Amino acid sequence: MDSFYIITNKDKDPGFQTTRFVKEYLEKRGKKCTIRENMVESGGNYKYTDAAGIPDDVDCVLVLGGDGTLLQASRDLTERDLPLLGINMGTLGYLAEVDRKGIEPALERLLAGEYQIVSRMMISGEVYHQGKKVMEDLALNDIVIGRYGRLRIIDFKIYVNGEYLNRYSADAMVISTPTGSTGYSLSAGGPIVSPEASMLLMTPVAPHTLNTRSIILPDDAEITVEMLPGHSRSGDDAEVTFDGDTSVRLTCTDKVVIRKAVKKTRLIKINQISFLEVLRTKMNGQ
Repeated sequence: MDSFYIITNKDKDPGFQTTRFVKEYLEKRGKKCTIRENMVESGGNYKYTDAAGIPDDVDCVLVLGGDGTLLQASRDLTERDLPLLGINMGTLGYLAEVDRKGIEPALERLLAGEYQIVSRMMISGEVYHQGKKVMEDLALNDIVIGRYGRLRIIDFKIYVNGEYLNRYSADAMVISTPTGSTGYSLSAGGPIVSPEASMLLMTPVAPHTLNTRSIILPDDAEITVEMLPGHSRSGDDAEVTFDGDTSVRLTCTDKVVIRKAVKKTRLIKINQISFLEVLRTKMNGQ
């Protein structure tokens, strides 16, 4: 790899000290390293990453921040199909491959070609209002249909491949990828799934029934969530959110159709650490 692009979450790297260190480290070794124009000087934010603004010759994108930063970058850069290396500048992180203390040895291994590139499944979500598609987006972790504003439960029906599954009254429904199984889905009591797997997970959040549990579906399943009037009787107290970032309000009879995306996220794996070891470390709070 000879050309790199850096995305930085300015809140996780105040003053861009680590960003500058990485850039200088690579340039001293004869590599090209680009930071979004005027990002450091203007205090720019990673949320404004424009895939079209990344040079054509970039081989790798370095993402400095937390899991949220990496999730945002994966969605922004999907069309470029560039491999991402996450550098965790936050606290708990499952996605970022490198922590702050391990940056220099990780860069050494990267330049030496001692790495693997793994593909992670993504999901797409289409929002329909009165039968017309009004929005479409991707998620690496999850798509969440949840309540908006008021502290009321939401009501909705779920269909799988056109077949009616069930009616739910809950705070939310989390539809996640295997990568997202250690996120919101896990907090809601969902199972942990190896990120190399390919499947869809549905986990209700605080469902108002005792026998409602997570459901695992094959990766070719199509999930349709149809909004019902709910307890507010106005039907406008819900929203759909993609990876905790992009969101749109939902009204009664709106539908969200979720399926496996054609695109995948490519992540660079440097550390020879298994998923189980990472899981054990994170669960022990290390």
